[in-house]
Amino acid sequence: MNQDLKRLHPYPFERLRELLAGIQPPENVKAINLSIGEPKHPTPLFIKEALLANMDGLASYPTTAGSAQLRQAIANWLSVRYGPIPIDFETQILPVTGSREALFSFAQVVLDRTKNPYVVCPNPFYQIYEGAALLGGAQPYFINGTQLLGGGMDYANLPEQVLSKTQLLYVCSPGNPTGRVLTLGEWKTLFALSAKYGFVIAADECYSEIYFRDEKPLGALQAALASGNDKFERLIVFSSLSKRSNVPGMRSGFVAGDAALIKTFLLYRTYHGTAMSPTVQAASIAAWRDEAHVQENRLLYRKKFAEVTPLIQQVLPTQLPDAGFYLWARIPAEVGIAEDTDFTKNLFAATGVTVLPGSFLARETEQGNPGKGYVRIALVDTLELCVEAAQRIVRFSSHYLS
Repeated sequence: MNQDLKRLHPYPFERLRELLAGIQPPENVKAINLSIGEPKHPTPLFIKEALLANMDGLASYPTTAGSAQLRQAIANWLSVRYGPIPIDFETQILPVTGSREALFSFAQVVLDRTKNPYVVCPNPFYQIYEGAALLGGAQPYFINGTQLLGGGMDYANLPEQVLSKTQLLYVCSPGNPTGRVLTLGEWKTLFALSAKYGFVIAADECYSEIYFRDEKPLGALQAALASGNDKFERLIVFSSLSKRSNVPGMRSGFVAGDAALIKTFLLYRTYHGTAMSPTVQAASIAAWRDEAHVQENRLLYRKKFAEVTPLIQQVLPTQLPDAGFYLWARIPAEVGIAEDTDFTKNLFAATGVTVLPGSFLARETEQGNPGKGYVRIALVDTLELCVEAAQRIVRFSSHYLS
């Protein structure tokens, strides 16, 4: 048995189930679950039609590298989304079966466990980063988001003894759960550190297409070009259709960047066996080629955040994120419930609304647990249900505030 499995922590939703076990909310209210970041907007009809029109693809084994047509469609999308991107679809793009498995398996390619490496992770963070590090034989090093930096990470002051042993650094921009987008200055700091110490940057950009202002979130490939790294050395970007196109069950995404890393990752995946079905590839091509449905999807989220954010702000300090579909809300002392876990339990018991304790998304460091005292609210359901949930949260919190 792989002994590294014993190092894994319980997943946040497992902890949430245990936290809420045995609690019965009022029978006369509809339960509303805002704890899970699962898109619930309808899958566009044209994607379903593309799947059905290509069912014959199920009769063929897929190639690990994916079709040239899919890789070309992804390359075209990158240039449409981020401006001209000098990327070679033959050597710098690889389709993956969802970004989650790719974020995990990529670490198994990059890490040399014989050197007792570090993997630097944001804190709070998407839990796959930690699992990938631990099962890759590395030690996660968590860098807390700070209020001084607006939730950003102080990469410039990472300890020398950590940097010298770092082999992989995960970035989530737009962030989960904060929704914060890294600035060009922060990217330049990361690229300079990567060049000096030789570590690889894994940029998770799965929330890049859900944003609320006219300016689109800056992408890692864009930032690399602006920093003079036009070959994207030591950089791999991870993207997905799940949230962009409302197809979380289709498991379709891609990685792009450093050609040498892509080549090595392809070798690993040839044995790992996670190639994308030709049927899913065909539907993915259709999705990457269309922006109209993405704009419609974004508008739905904008409407929800426009209505829900001011409601939540009446009782819990929060702000409109740069991007993503989460509100990251602080529980003020005036509410009188110190622990985010207690707030979550009491809220569910009183209202039937489920949120996720922020402490479940972070790890304790010398600076504390940066998720403690926060809750993550996923605005993924219908506008009506999200507003109803927000109103219940306001009534619940107001009871304590008064």
